[in-house]
Amino acid sequence: MKRSSTAILPGAVIGVLGSGQLGRMFTIAARQMGYRVHTLSPETDTPTGQVADVEIAASYEDLDAVEKFAQSVQVVTFEFENVPAPALEVASRFAPVRPDGSVLYTTQHRLREKTFLFKKGFPTTPFMTVHSLGDLRSAIQRIGYPAVLKTAGFGYDGKGQTKITSLAQGEAAFTAAGSEEMILEAFIDFQLEFSVVAARALDGSFAHWGVVENRHRNHILDLSLAPARLPDKIVREALEIAESLLESLDVVGVLCVEFFLTRDEKIIINELAPRPHNSGHLTIDAAVTSQFEQQLRAVCGLPLGATAFFSAAAMANLPGDLWKGGEPDWAAAAAFPDVKIHLYGKIAPRAGRKMGHLTALANRPEAAMQRVFSCRQRLARS
Repeated sequence: MKRSSTAILPGAVIGVLGSGQLGRMFTIAARQMGYRVHTLSPETDTPTGQVADVEIAASYEDLDAVEKFAQSVQVVTFEFENVPAPALEVASRFAPVRPDGSVLYTTQHRLREKTFLFKKGFPTTPFMTVHSLGDLRSAIQRIGYPAVLKTAGFGYDGKGQTKITSLAQGEAAFTAAGSEEMILEAFIDFQLEFSVVAARALDGSFAHWGVVENRHRNHILDLSLAPARLPDKIVREALEIAESLLESLDVVGVLCVEFFLTRDEKIIINELAPRPHNSGHLTIDAAVTSQFEQQLRAVCGLPLGATAFFSAAAMANLPGDLWKGGEPDWAAAAAFPDVKIHLYGKIAPRAGRKMGHLTALANRPEAAMQRVFSCRQRLARS
């Protein structure tokens, strides 16, 4: 579908492919601005469906259902990388899809993403394609140890990847993955992980929330701090890369660029997420315009909102592990009057599953971090 410059105004219906917590927070922002939201995913009683106007339970491969869904909305966006390309192609016949399906096609597949970044001259770790054990041996010979073997598609939160330090370990990981297409990357000995969540509008205007410092636990984001405690030179370089990336991909919407900072102060792009990101959740409470309202503004062809922060902020995820001793002590958490509680409406907690998050504001990132960790610690029942 051709890109239209006509704004999609409040009262219109927004279609969301996917129904997790990102769609939930997007829907809350959309309804706050007077939009209606329809969501489609294979599940029911989902985080998004609980707050959307209409929840459609259908497979993304059910193209008749996708077509009917797209005919009922004025624009389609997504909150989930693994929507199949044919679903977006069908949807685009009836409504604008933003970001465009080509953005998702590139970023949902690690090999396509790394190849795009390399060809465009963006900083990436050395990588090679692996289709067979022979490819794996050749790739290891060229890249060396340690390395990271990743499935080419359908990976997030550390899924589908294994750090390898020997050929036998690599062969076992390749076989365990079902001998599917994979990618071998040189292991990055980084000193810090950080991200830039940014937005690009229909007219090409660009907005960002600066640089966010991230800490992971078991490959899952545990803590985000804003602003990141980084030299100005690194911040400027990261923001320039992010703006150039959104322009190169012709993004209309929100995209997150995840970075590594190496021991010798070099920036490496880890991966891209063509949607709001976990590290941007703190913008809900800490910024003039949240990443979700910004996504809405961008996909509806509206001007982008201001991204200034009210103060430093910290966000801590609430993993399902907190439920192992029973329901967390929400009253204890609420006793922290300056910490905001966000829960996603997920029915079944399990280890590593993101059930919600906490956000604290303070005059310094370190103070916000201490506050949010203290609150989370009080949640767990012994």
